[in-house]
Amino acid sequence: MRHIRRLSAFISGHMPFIVPVCLVSGIAFPQVLGPAKAAVPYLFAIITFQGSLNTSLHQVAETFRRPRELLAILSVTVVLMPALARLAAGLIFSDPGIITGIVVEYSIPIAVMSFMWIDMYRGNASLGLAAILISTVLAPVTLPFALRVLMGASVTVDPWSMVGDLVFMIALPAIAGVAVNELSKGWGHETLAPNLGAFTRLFSVFVIACNSTGLAPYVRSFDPLVLEVAAFICVFATLGFVLGLGMARLLGLSVQDMLSMVFCVGLRNISSGSVIVTQFFPGSAIIPVMAGTLFQQILAAVFGSLVQHLTGEERERQHKRVRLARLREHRKRE
Repeated sequence: MRHIRRLSAFISGHMPFIVPVCLVSGIAFPQVLGPAKAAVPYLFAIITFQGSLNTSLHQVAETFRRPRELLAILSVTVVLMPALARLAAGLIFSDPGIITGIVVEYSIPIAVMSFMWIDMYRGNASLGLAAILISTVLAPVTLPFALRVLMGASVTVDPWSMVGDLVFMIALPAIAGVAVNELSKGWGHETLAPNLGAFTRLFSVFVIACNSTGLAPYVRSFDPLVLEVAAFICVFATLGFVLGLGMARLLGLSVQDMLSMVFCVGLRNISSGSVIVTQFFPGSAIIPVMAGTLFQQILAAVFGSLVQHLTGEERERQHKRVRLARLREHRKRE
């Protein structure tokens, strides 16, 4: 167990370097890692459960009682990013399929994977959960509306496919994690979460590698158009993380809320986007959607480390306050 914890700590401290290795592994060995994708939903459910062990009912209630941060995340992801994507794509590309794919890429819900990053960097789990849940539940309305307004295209989104994944990978494990923490009077947070966390870091690396296998045929094609679109998506995806960080700074958020906002604004549910473009927009529209997979996880690792670097002193003060609060609580129990 000691060796697993050391490996987990190493992974957490070197994600900007480990993520590219995971992506290259998935692209280079899709025939090996591809079949293992069947395990991803189950591993992700465990990741969500472990992260939710650090969340209380009080924290969840506070997220909805004071929804400023939640509304800010939804405003950027549902309104601002799709509009900026349409404007920028229209200025650079002439292919309607490429433009449509870019708009879809930034109109789809917040990625379930964002919760993994929020947990890894110890962000506000309750804020992240709320943003993911609401973004996904609203997607059958917001996505067709965005495509109608921005592209004049008509699509019908199957809500049950999105909600089904959401329930299994996010909702049920999150409810279970919060319930265990509440019913065990802190044992889930203090004991179970750290022990499970040693394994969930390993699961996270495996999930990233498996999900990147879908990129293999596009990366190997070396089509100049693919490279152009990939460069655009890299810049625009970076903008998403910068917007999340800038909005958090503007609102004067805590480090935990800042991390949740950065990851929720920066990461999109590409698997649902790929299903939609394949079904309604065959051809080149799939290129920008899949290109997002190439950069999202690397940028998440980079910006997670950046936020930690920028907020080092503030995090240290918060850790001291948390330790003092736990010490007082422990003395009360005695």
